[in-house]
Amino acid sequence: MQKKLLVLFILILLSFIGLSARLVWITRENETNYQKQVLSQQSYTSTIIPYRRGNIVDVNGTILATSEKVYNLIIDAKVMTSTVGGKEIYLEPTLQALGENFDLDMGQIREYVTTHKELSWYVAAKRLSYDEIKGFQEAQLANTNIRGVWFEEEYKRIYPYGSLAADVIGFTSTDNQGSYGLEGYYNETLNGINGREYGYLNDDLALERTVKAAVDGYNLHTTIDANLQMIVEKYLLKFNDAHKDKYRKGNGAENIGCVIMRVNTGEVLAMGSYPTYDLNDTWNTDRLIGSRMVEQITNENGYEEVRKTETFLNAENISSLDEKQLYANLLNLWKNFCISDTYEPGSTAKTFTIGAALEEGVVDENSSFECNGVLRVGDHDIKCSNNQKGWLSLEESLIKSCNIALIQIAQLIGKDDFCTFQRVFNFGLKTNIDLEGEARTDSLVYVADNMGPTDLATNSFGQNFNVTMIEMITGFCSLINGGYYYEPHVVNKITNASGATVKNIEPRVLKQTVSESTSELLRKFLRAVVDDGTGKAARPPGYTMGGKTGTAETIDPITHKRSETEYVVSFIGCVPADDPEIAIYVVVDRVNEEKQDVARYSSEIARSILMEALPYLNIYMTEELSEEEIKELNALQLEITNQYTQTPEGDGNTPEGDGTEPGEGGNTEPSGTGGNGDPSGTGGGTEPDQPWKNYPIDPETGYRVDPDTGRKYDAETGLPIDSAESVPDPNIPVNPNIT
Repeated sequence: MQKKLLVLFILILLSFIGLSARLVWITRENETNYQKQVLSQQSYTSTIIPYRRGNIVDVNGTILATSEKVYNLIIDAKVMTSTVGGKEIYLEPTLQALGENFDLDMGQIREYVTTHKELSWYVAAKRLSYDEIKGFQEAQLANTNIRGVWFEEEYKRIYPYGSLAADVIGFTSTDNQGSYGLEGYYNETLNGINGREYGYLNDDLALERTVKAAVDGYNLHTTIDANLQMIVEKYLLKFNDAHKDKYRKGNGAENIGCVIMRVNTGEVLAMGSYPTYDLNDTWNTDRLIGSRMVEQITNENGYEEVRKTETFLNAENISSLDEKQLYANLLNLWKNFCISDTYEPGSTAKTFTIGAALEEGVVDENSSFECNGVLRVGDHDIKCSNNQKGWLSLEESLIKSCNIALIQIAQLIGKDDFCTFQRVFNFGLKTNIDLEGEARTDSLVYVADNMGPTDLATNSFGQNFNVTMIEMITGFCSLINGGYYYEPHVVNKITNASGATVKNIEPRVLKQTVSESTSELLRKFLRAVVDDGTGKAARPPGYTMGGKTGTAETIDPITHKRSETEYVVSFIGCVPADDPEIAIYVVVDRVNEEKQDVARYSSEIARSILMEALPYLNIYMTEELSEEEIKELNALQLEITNQYTQTPEGDGNTPEGDGTEPGEGGNTEPSGTGGNGDPSGTGGGTEPDQPWKNYPIDPETGYRVDPDTGRKYDAETGLPIDSAESVPDPNIPVNPNIT
């Protein structure tokens, strides 16, 4: 009997040992599967914690783009219709609170909740502000029977200054994907990483919770100065308004662009174009009105392409566009003209041709060239803009913008070296500016193998090859700063959410295009162009300036042939002339006038911008002012004073129209060299009480007249009548074959 019990005991012991071994093996091999089975029988919560996309700020720290927390209203029908003691005690109080605090279709909400009692996720409203949900949250605290509603957090991208610097900033979609500008180029930098909150109810109904915090995106500190950007956009809009509907119904020009760059760093201080759009309302079709319509078609190769038409958009034909065509026109509006559109540069390219010739040693300061008004090259007679025939020095060739002289210079260079220098100046290559959307121009410039004599001739004065604005101004800066080609950039620092610097972006020299001696000579020539040549209209009072104008025929959007009536005019310049600090480039694409080939359109925009921008940038006057210039500056000061003392209605460039400049915190004006920000440097200024309102009105002229000085003022605006902007003479004879 004892032996039987011992055997039984041993068998039982062996069984337990075997079971234990089996349990250990099962645990080791199938632990994850069993954990999943156990956890699947418990109640979880798993909530995404959204990251905050980084800010974009200007050089002074003014916020240009930021992210604001918003809330999605989520309805949990399962909780709302749950019962206590067999009664649905949460349904009616919750529906009543929803109806009292939100603008919802409560009939639809009730129907959904009562017919989907097992569902826990229904988005009833999106992107509500805290103020909009505050009332409901207070009701929840006061009544514990309000259940089955919660708020999902996310961030909404907002742009405090509306359309300001829209081309530079770009915008985002609802899923935080950037498009165009900085938002697109630095998308991964601006975006962060979502966090997550994990939780489940254990057997004791206690909530076990694990939180992985979100990582916010980095902030971009740009070189853009919002005050300067406002000045640029003000005068682009002013030009558009002055020429709107003049020759045809539509905008003042097809495109107007301006870039201001620091000569010795490649930093972009301002970049703007017209037409533009509101970053907070990118799909607003009102901004399309006045633009040339584009259409998306399937070309002969079966590929989709967008081409311009002869029709201009208005409210009626916009409403008739299908979704595909509307999107094509919005894409055309959203792109940045300053980096995305190409055009022939015209005579602004002559400075580059002369720079290449000086570097090659085929010309020097004492070289001279004969112009007979026309030169036959190949099968073409090429005419000149210089009506005074005869011999011209190298400097005079640029001052008088002589096509014939430039052709002879290019012939001395030769097509091989000419094409080499095109690449040295970066024509045909991307500048790699840190903005999304820069156009490739490699197929739009010649290489030596496909360049004929006529191509070389026309290229010498800026025709028959295409550039972008950013290509031109970056290369131009290298011509005048000693030859140093800086990579253009818009961001100079990246910081994290705590403000710590992640990366400094220093100015970067990529190459040397010309020697210091060539650069010095070009600065001298460019100053002479403004003092004595085609660039006179661009010089701001009190400053020395160098620069060059350009006029180029366009390509017809329908026939793809060279137009003899439509032109792109431009001005590129630098201030001060002898030791430049900034460069400015203005392009006017097909002004809305019968006569388009008038370079003064672009020159006068540049002058207007610089008159206000240079004092703000603390670039001081060095030249004496004439009486007329003093009057003009006083009138400008009066206009600026009125602009910042009158509360605007809200123009999209200031938050809620508060009349403040970004980064200043008050009604401030660009500072000048004279007292009270007087840009004339005379310290005169104008009195804030606007004494002209008390001057008597001359019954014959209708002007108010200062009884002490006899000076006349507009009765409504107070502007002195002797300071009106000069308008280009439409009767100036210009040969359509010249640049």
